[in-house]
This record gives sequence, structure tokens and C-alpha cells, in this order.
Amino acid sequence: MAGITDAEFLNKVIPYGFNVATLGGYSLDKPTIEASRRIIERGRKEFDFPLDEIFTHIACEIDKIKKVHKNVKVSANVRSTTPQPIIEVGNIENLDIVEINCHCRQDEIVSIGCGQEMLNRSDLADFISQVVENTKSEVSVKIRTNVDNVNTLQIAGMISDAGADYLHIDAMKKGVFEADWELLSEICNNVKIKVIGNNSVNSQVNLEKMIGTGVDGFSIARSIISGHLDFNISDF
Repeated sequence: MAGITDAEFLNKVIPYGFNVATLGGYSLDKPTIEASRRIIERGRKEFDFPLDEIFTHIACEIDKIKKVHKNVKVSANVRSTTPQPIIEVGNIENLDIVEINCHCRQDEIVSIGCGQEMLNRSDLADFISQVVENTKSEVSVKIRTNVDNVNTLQIAGMISDAGADYLHIDAMKKGVFEADWELLSEICNNVKIKVIGNNSVNSQVNLEKMIGTGVDGFSIARSIISGHLDFNISDF
């Protein structure tokens, strides 16, 4: 979550059973950085670093985690209107996974063709392939389900075919305060890459539902931040 999941926060929660820690999301180019600043102006917390500092900052954050938790994979969730800045992050020493953000739904990000609006780009497959082919890190793509005018299952298949290593899915269902378990199951049954489920992992019951969809793993942030969990992550 922007402005929250930095190295300081992640080093505190990793011991509770996490094997991958995701930094970010970070904005990497002029359009996304300017959009982030507009988000901050209206009161939402957001990471804010200028172009000449952002890549060094991410490298330092990775090292802060690796010094404490050598065996934990570190991922960085990033936004850019073009592939090259994401490739640059993906080649940072000690980064294990670079995650392309096709997920953010803030108006300022969507209006410049980033975040979930990436799902409507005709060149998204090529965008992902460029990152895959030119980075040393594994590549994850985070998406949101049930976006208007987007066929989530079709997009999931395209991401898999483009060579990504992970599909990170916020299984959001409009008007429902619970994940779209059925769609998540369908995606897991139809892609060839690892699927990480996200959304509604806030109780033992919902965690069991998430695992039952067939995901290879799950992610949580809001429940950890709130401190309201009725299960031990290390048990899973």
C-alpha cells in the first residue's frame, strides 16, 4: 500500500510468517510522479520521490530488508507509463521480483493510462514481455478483477502468455465486501503461472476460502496494518 509498505514496516511484519515482502507502490516516471503528488495534495498518503532519487531509494529499501531477513524474497510494486523505468528497477541488485502495477484505481493514476487502466492498453502484452526479457528479476503483474469493460480471464491468460512469473490478483467484486472466489478459481484453473490471491484475507474462514480457490499464495496488507487477524500466518 502506497506510503505504508516500506522497509521499516516490512521488517516488523516479516517474522509473522511472510516469505515475500513487497515494497511500494512506487511511481517511476514524470507522469506517475506528478500524479502521485496530486494524490498527496488531496490528503491520501503516497510515496513521493523525484526521478533523481527514486531508484536509489528503492535499492536502499531492499538492502534494509535483506540485511535483516536474508531468506525472504523482496518485491517492488511499481508504476510507469513505459517499460524502461520498470526494467531499471528489475535490475537492481538484490531485488527478487519486480511487480508491474496494473491495479491502482486512483483517478490521478488512471487518467494517465496507468494503474488499472493498463488493462485497456493494446500493447500490454508487449509491455510485459519487454520487462520479462530485459530484467534479471522475476516479474509479477498485479491486477484488479471486474474492472469495467475488461475481460479478467482473458487478461490473465495474456499476462501468463507474455512470460510473467506471477499473477497477483485483487479479486475485487463491485458492491460485495468479499472477494470474487469463483472468478479467482477460474483464473487459477486457466493460467500456467503462479497466482497470488488478494482481497478479503481477514479471517480464518476467508483464508480457507482463498486457499480453496487454488492460489499458489496469498497477500495481505490492510488486515496486518489494522492488527485484526484471527489466524496465525505462519500456520499456512
